[in-house]
Amino acid sequence: MARQSLDKLVIFGVGLIGGSFALAVRRTGRAKRIVGVGRSRANIEEALRRGVIDESAESMASAVHGADLILLALPVGQMRKVMRAIAPHLEMHTLVTDAGSTKQDVVALARECLGTHLKRFVPAHPVAGAELSGVGAAKADLFINKNVVVTPLAKTDKNALRRVENLWASCGARVSQMTPRQHDEIFAAVSHLPHLLAYALMDEIAAKPDAAKLINYAGSGFRDFTRIAGSSPEMWRDIALANRNILLKQLSEYQGQLKHVAHLIRKGDGAALEKMFTRARNARKKWLRDNR
Repeated sequence: MARQSLDKLVIFGVGLIGGSFALAVRRTGRAKRIVGVGRSRANIEEALRRGVIDESAESMASAVHGADLILLALPVGQMRKVMRAIAPHLEMHTLVTDAGSTKQDVVALARECLGTHLKRFVPAHPVAGAELSGVGAAKADLFINKNVVVTPLAKTDKNALRRVENLWASCGARVSQMTPRQHDEIFAAVSHLPHLLAYALMDEIAAKPDAAKLINYAGSGFRDFTRIAGSSPEMWRDIALANRNILLKQLSEYQGQLKHVAHLIRKGDGAALEKMFTRARNARKKWLRDNR
């Protein structure tokens, strides 16, 4: 019979997402004990002080022992190392899920590292990130009305899938399914590309000789556009490389759009510019209206 509560929830990476998941699950009363594992001792100690986790684990074996669910809330570049480390200690009933922003690479790593435990691995992506990181940014309501995309495999155990989906739903999330490929194509366009653009613009402005003057006069538009350039460089480095092929295609298409805009400006074609701006504004208004 499937367990409906978690005697032991283990979170690798007690940052914004991992810490918020711990707080959200704690609020549901479905986890009796929450254990945190992380590289930064200071962050783990803060998680303990804030009551995000009940205890920390000093070894992979002690962390995994008796775990009902393990959440890998790590930069995707760390997944292989952690999956390899936990694999020998996984117990038959233990479910494993992740919060990675790319899915094809994470699924490939799970196939490589988890062996027979692959059927109890449920790939997932909570779409609830922010430019802040660390457990200090964690909050129990982070996932309310946010999307969580689950990308199960053909061999994923149906009970494992249902339990992970129900757990995210209990945190207030809207849960949906798609394939790993579909996920990476969608998020390359609406998440990965915008982050690259924000980083690139901020870096380009900051490198100018008169950067201090430019930034001093920057207004809310520049602040809003570059907000996500305040996100974790390590995390976004890993995402850019993990989803490189699809992301390069998106970059190429965007470069084509920029060339088109430059052509219109060069021609002085105000009517075409206004028409494009209007289409963009209307599309954004519709998106905001449909996602209230």
